[in-house]
Amino acid sequence: MTRSYLGYVSSQTIDTIVVQPGLVEVEYLVVAGGGGGSTFSGGGGAGGYRTNVPGETSGGGASAEPTLYLPKGTAFTVTVGAGGAGGSSPANGGLSVFGTIVSVGGGAGGNQAGGSGGGATGAGGSGTGGAGTTGMGYAGGNVLADLGSGNESGAGGGGAGAVGSNLASASSGTGSNGGNGQSTSITGSSATYAGGAGGGSRFATGTGTGGTGGGGNAGVAGSTNTGGGGGGRSTSTGQAGGSGIVIIRSKTAAASTTGSPTTGTTGGYTFYTFTGNGSITW
Repeated sequence: MTRSYLGYVSSQTIDTIVVQPGLVEVEYLVVAGGGGGSTFSGGGGAGGYRTNVPGETSGGGASAEPTLYLPKGTAFTVTVGAGGAGGSSPANGGLSVFGTIVSVGGGAGGNQAGGSGGGATGAGGSGTGGAGTTGMGYAGGNVLADLGSGNESGAGGGGAGAVGSNLASASSGTGSNGGNGQSTSITGSSATYAGGAGGGSRFATGTGTGGTGGGGNAGVAGSTNTGGGGGGRSTSTGQAGGSGIVIIRSKTAAASTTGSPTTGTTGGYTFYTFTGNGSITW
């Protein structure tokens, strides 16, 4: 039996796909802004990570999303989420959007839920890291105990590829590491996005192990256009998360774009890398 479909299609549930002449097959990576790091030590969680590139993995260990078919002649909006501010009241990262594909911003340090969750803060005792969003990222690390020394160490934020590391106690004298980011080859070259940030402490450093998260005691900010979380710090200001990114590719070149995306080709695809807001039309 042969069936035709508009919109999302799962190749596992049909016999044959007939792509109508007015439709274009599209693959995407949508990474939201990373969460800000907490002044009270928790590292920021990475921005949500969604992809439908075959053979790759979305955040939180989820399989790639279904194949997407879009109509020609329609402008699809692209929004790139900002990184969340760090500090004593850190903010979650901003949403990134491609058409109807929405990726949730990373959770702020200090237990906030998000695309990936923010790391728990050690100020005042033990704590639970923020939850990640299914199909986008992992939870932040927990602080398991408070031994009362007042060091106020914090746990690392969650990443697209792994949970933030737990911290044995708030008085351990070191922040724990952020969760790894997730790699993609959507442009033909491997790159890693959405790493969680390390938690801070008074004396030692947790690191952003994904390569795109902030550091710990030094309070390193998430890198621009990576969705990395912002590093926490207990004796100074937590740092901002990194802004997100949207990459779109198709074997049919776009008729027009706005927002000045960077373009390139790989394996018969033309890809468009958005580091700011815009739109794309086939």
